[in-house]
Amino acid sequence: MGDNTALVVVVGFVAVLILVAVTLLAVGLFVIYKYRLPLRGIAAMVASFAYLISPVDAVPEAAFGPFGMIDDAGVITIVAFYVFHLIKARRTNMPLRQAAGIAFRETTREGLNRRRSNDVDRRDRDVRQ
Repeated sequence: MGDNTALVVVVGFVAVLILVAVTLLAVGLFVIYKYRLPLRGIAAMVASFAYLISPVDAVPEAAFGPFGMIDDAGVITIVAFYVFHLIKARRTNMPLRQAAGIAFRETTREGLNRRRSNDVDRRDRDVRQ
């Protein structure tokens, strides 16, 4: 019997990637069904999923090991913010064009300060009522 350590590591790594892919697919289908996600949100989710399973990466896992997952996590995070703001726009009847820009504007310092001041205004209104 030979040493199968390398084979076990490769099979384990592939199993983890498949598990992550299936989990992301399940979460994506749930979000699409529950929140009636528009076509651009579905396209963003499909594109990020394709990038995740694609062997072509900005930072390849084969060369950099676990550090190669950084770009994959970044793509998933950006798409999650985008889809979150699309869902938020659908719930508040905001135009979808405006929601697409909010995903990036609200992450700046000015956007965060504006959001905090709106939260304070809401709390003051709730106290008065």
